[in-house]
Amino acid sequence: MTTALLITHSRPTLDNHDVRAVTKVVRSGWLAQGARVEEFERRMAAFVGVRGGVAVSSGTAALELALLAVGVKSGDEVILPSYVCTALWLAVRRIGAVPKLVDIEPDSYTIDPVQAKKALSRRTRAIIVPHLFGLPADLTRLQALHVPLIEDCAQTLGATERGRRVGSVGAAAVCSFYATKLLCTGEGGMLLSRKAVILESGRVLRKYDEEPLLVPGAFNRKMTDLQAALGLSQLRRLRSFLQRRRAIAEMYRKALASADALLPVIPKGRTHCFYRYVIRLQDGRHSTLEKVIARLDRRGVQCRRPLFRPLHRYLNLKGFPESEEAHRMALSLPIYPSMTDRMVRRVVTVLREELA
Repeated sequence: MTTALLITHSRPTLDNHDVRAVTKVVRSGWLAQGARVEEFERRMAAFVGVRGGVAVSSGTAALELALLAVGVKSGDEVILPSYVCTALWLAVRRIGAVPKLVDIEPDSYTIDPVQAKKALSRRTRAIIVPHLFGLPADLTRLQALHVPLIEDCAQTLGATERGRRVGSVGAAAVCSFYATKLLCTGEGGMLLSRKAVILESGRVLRKYDEEPLLVPGAFNRKMTDLQAALGLSQLRRLRSFLQRRRAIAEMYRKALASADALLPVIPKGRTHCFYRYVIRLQDGRHSTLEKVIARLDRRGVQCRRPLFRPLHRYLNLKGFPESEEAHRMALSLPIYPSMTDRMVRRVVTVLREELA
């Protein structure tokens, strides 16, 4: 018999600060894009360390704007890793470009610069660089390819690579503020850049009723002041959120050091903010990942695959061994700021028993 889930895999961290922030907007009578959105854009840009931001309706919308703003056109190729959510592939296809998939590095789960270099062609116009699970990709080696980088910071706000904040290195960066992200607005996203021309392009393409009718790519992608008010409230506490995530990760590291699994690796020069705490089961030592997840569920601990499935699996492609291995063996443990130490200890106890 399945017990009620006591420790969920993900959940937003909300409190009365958020309630008051949203309530204030409701009482003001101005709900659409307005002053709160503009303030959210300024403060997010300051946090990341770039010139400005363009708040939009989703992370996918932000990626579409970024692709168009860096000059990607129909028929151009965009390199991205297979081990990412489908939203990235969909954004590339929506603007008529061609996604070119590459494999990941085995330890970091981020795009492999060697494979990205091999995928370059005369049609390559951009590389999407997802910083996965809280760990930055190797931006230094990717910059050496001399192709515009679009950083996907949805899972890694506040992390650094060689002292540089993620989102501040590429030609553009995008964020998602989905309900379970590091900073949430329910739905929503933002384009960020240090380049004025990219920001202006994003602002034009976000609108649909104040620009000439035939602006290519223009569409209603606006964020509301309701969402921005929640985002501002969350942003004020983001550093404390990250501090708690790192504290939980350290508890996991110490408690699971002798467990039958590979723990997260942090390459030199990078910092981790632990959007996900992803371990890798030992090949051949356990039953299928699905069975391990089901057993944990029955004991009230909700662990999940960190990614539903890699893109190459949807497309029936071969030649992505590291992405395939991650799909078979990677397991994401609960980690979010509202988790108590007692909850963390419970996860550790159940996991160790099930992996013994």
